[in-house]
Amino acid sequence: MTIRELADLIGATIETKTVNTGREVLCGYACDLLSWVMARGKEGMAWITVQAHMNAVAVAVLSDMSCVVAAEGVKFDAAVIQKAEEEGVALLETAKSAYEAAGLLYEAGVR
Repeated sequence: MTIRELADLIGATIETKTVNTGREVLCGYACDLLSWVMARGKEGMAWITVQAHMNAVAVAVLSDMSCVVAAEGVKFDAAVIQKAEEEGVALLETAKSAYEAAGLLYEAGVR
């Protein structure tokens, strides 16, 4: 599944306009504790969270994640979006809960 396909699946908007949305999403994860995600992050991961600040981008970069999905209607601010674009990490926003977004991802075969 690509980032673009993930966005369509969960009804998300892609906030980073210069990041490759054709990048593959290899696995998914839902968690809001940054240190926990740092220890478990994987390359190609779609991370679903309510953390929408600069540190979320840093954690995603450390593990070469495909994207960060802000759940529950949480919004990324302009500075965070700019940094994510510089680092090549896609940022998505969805009104769905983390539970619902993760369930849809799992049901689509992304483990």
